[in-house]
Amino acid sequence: MNRILRKLPALLALCLVMAACAQLGPPLPPSLELPKAPSDLRVIRKANRVTLYWSEPSLTTDRQSVRYLGSTLICRSPEPEISACGNPVVTLPAPHALVKKSGSRSPSQKSAQKTANQNAAPQTYTDTLPPTLLRENPAAEITYAVEVQNANARSAGVSNRVHVPAIMTLPPPADLTAQLTGDGVILSWTSTGGLHDSGADLGVQLFYRIYRRDEITGKDAVAAEIPLGEPGHVHFTDSAFEWEKTYLYRVTAVSTIQRPDNQVQVEGDDSANIRVVAHDVFPPAIPTGLQAVYSGEGQKPFIDLIWAPVTNTDLAGYNIYRSTSGNNAIKLNTEPVKSPSYRDTFVVSGITYTYTVSSVDVRANESPRSEPASETVP
Repeated sequence: MNRILRKLPALLALCLVMAACAQLGPPLPPSLELPKAPSDLRVIRKANRVTLYWSEPSLTTDRQSVRYLGSTLICRSPEPEISACGNPVVTLPAPHALVKKSGSRSPSQKSAQKTANQNAAPQTYTDTLPPTLLRENPAAEITYAVEVQNANARSAGVSNRVHVPAIMTLPPPADLTAQLTGDGVILSWTSTGGLHDSGADLGVQLFYRIYRRDEITGKDAVAAEIPLGEPGHVHFTDSAFEWEKTYLYRVTAVSTIQRPDNQVQVEGDDSANIRVVAHDVFPPAIPTGLQAVYSGEGQKPFIDLIWAPVTNTDLAGYNIYRSTSGNNAIKLNTEPVKSPSYRDTFVVSGITYTYTVSSVDVRANESPRSEPASETVP
């Protein structure tokens, strides 16, 4: 017993030393749980709709994992700067995945919550611009920001600011039609003309943008851009597509204004899609100018044929047809003739031969035959 009592002061001293070593600094203040302001806000404007994209914060201002979030304020202002979101466009509710749950949580639950916070899905909201804001000054810009709050409606401030032009846009054509021809897809619609308010006086220019979408891949291509012009009918022929594919065509009016350092463009709404199945049943042009000339003095007789070349881009060649009196025409070639000329060496003296020529494309569409040309072998 005396031995234990003698060791007690030493044990107490050791405990005091260990407690002193564990003291790393002054106690830390409690976290304010202020989520960091988003810094990746971006926007896309289409007609009078502005879609905002941002990421919910996963950390607080004191580098702790976010345990819960409050509401998100969508801020919009005609001024170039937003320092505080005093009158938000809308207040979005807290994301369900980040709402703090009551009661104690196990270590596994805390770990799962932390992972959910760090992998929060991107957020989005679409705002509709009031027409009065667009009519005031189309050369101006509209500023957006978001403010993410905690459960006590406190925040670390607004996000990065982004700007969209306050240009007016026009409605899309309501009567778009498409007709497939051998020369291409003929698109037609009625133009409403330009802006009839102060926008035109401030340098706003407009044109139609024609989109062609491959139905299989979903990939868009700009087929053409056409100045808006005066009200009336508009026609455009698209010949840059590929045959035997299916396309969706649409038209949108685009408003532009020239700034000192760049040109700003804003698309209006799209017209309804027009579906075109580009099945080629259209033959090339009929060959013209066919001539037949006999030669054979002192050599084996033959008849040379020449004609004007056909200029269709999908031309594969020509077929040559020959007939004699009282007989049906027969085709002389087995493969399409590539050049606009042909030599017939299988001729007999005393016979008159009549020739016609057709053109054929790469999909075996054949034109009607040309006007005939005749020649007699002496």
